[in-house]
Formats: sequence, structure tokens, C-alpha cells
Amino acid sequence: MAIRVIVVEDDSRLRAGLSEMVNSDAACVCVGAFGSGEEAVAGAPELDPQVAVMDINLPGMDGIECVRQLASKLPELQIVMLTVYQDTDNLFRALAAGAHGYLVKPARARDLLAAIRDIHQGGAPMTSALARKVVDAFRNQAPASSPLSPAASPQSADSDELAPREKEVLDLLAQGFSYKEIADQLTIGFATVHTYVLRIYKKLHVRSKNAAVARWLGYKNPPPGDG
Repeated sequence: MAIRVIVVEDDSRLRAGLSEMVNSDAACVCVGAFGSGEEAVAGAPELDPQVAVMDINLPGMDGIECVRQLASKLPELQIVMLTVYQDTDNLFRALAAGAHGYLVKPARARDLLAAIRDIHQGGAPMTSALARKVVDAFRNQAPASSPLSPAASPQSADSDELAPREKEVLDLLAQGFSYKEIADQLTIGFATVHTYVLRIYKKLHVRSKNAAVARWLGYKNPPPGDG
């Protein structure tokens, strides 16, 4: 079955181009393209998409609010941001809202398609420089103004509450394993891995894999002097 993808982009030419990119891969199909966040929130649920390619700078409702509402309506939806913004504020806000990946425009077709396949398989595609910013922010106690900043230090009870198996799953996620690879590694079902991940999100008070991994890395590797 082809991966069902929606595109949310206000620039009509870019929206059409992204849709063509998605449809150029036999493993994907663009089931909907929306020019605004409001249109996406209203129309996406009935399309049952599996992956969303989302711009941040949208008219009216911005992409981050659109992510937040779509994540609430479609909890299984995997969302990758595609934007010109490379600052940590927008990055953290997107991850906190529920995004699972973050790519910087312009994205080549092969990179976008690889990101769609990766995120569908449980990966968290992200431009490498931005991924480093996430890790560095948590290792250095992210600023209080960041939406992803933990209410307490990374060694708080949130991580301590994880069950041993949940910690195993999260550690493998941090090493870059996909859900399928984790299932094979731990000899459990794919659906079981997904259930563990949802429990991890709830216990760590996060909405995406990147946010959970960043908090876990901070927990395992506290800054000098913090334990």
C-alpha cells in the first residue's frame, strides 16, 4: 500500500510541485493538498493520511498551530515540517506541537521522499544541523522560554517513571532504530513498539519522537555538574 500523504503549503506553485514529487514515487500517493491550516484541519481527517508535509509560514492559522490541531484529530499522523526557518525557536515549537521531522527548504525530491518513507517507518528525519541543536539544547538545559524545556531537570521523575522496557525502546529510538528494527531487536510486535512509544510520550509529556529522544539524551548525559 502506498503511503498516504497530504501537503500543506500556501504557495500554489510549490504546493503543486510538492504534490508531484510525492506522486513521482510509487511508494507514495498525495491524497490531498491544502493552501491553509484551516483547510487542512477541516479536510484532512476524511482523507486518512499517514504523513503530512507541512509549511510553518501559513496565512491565518500558522503551521505550528495546524500541527497541534492535526495531532489532536489524527494521533497516528506523522508530520514533517518543510520550512525556510532554521532557528531553534520555531524548531522547538514545531516539535512541541507534535511534529516528527523538520527539513529546511529547498528540499530535493529524493530528500523529501526519503524523509516521508523514514517518518512512516518510525524515523525522525531532520536536517543534521538542526538535530544537533536539539541535542545541545537539552544537554545544556534548554532555556525556560523554549516550549520543549522540561519543567524540571532532565533527571526529573518523568524519566524515572519509565518502565525498563520503555527505557529500552527509547534508548533504541535515540540510536536511530526504526519501529520495525526495534520490534526485531526486542522480539516484539510492531504494534507493541508503537504502544510503548505512546506510553513514553505520555510519561515524558512530549508529542513527538524527537522531543522524547532529546529529553532522554539529556537524562542520560547531563551537563557537567548536574549529576
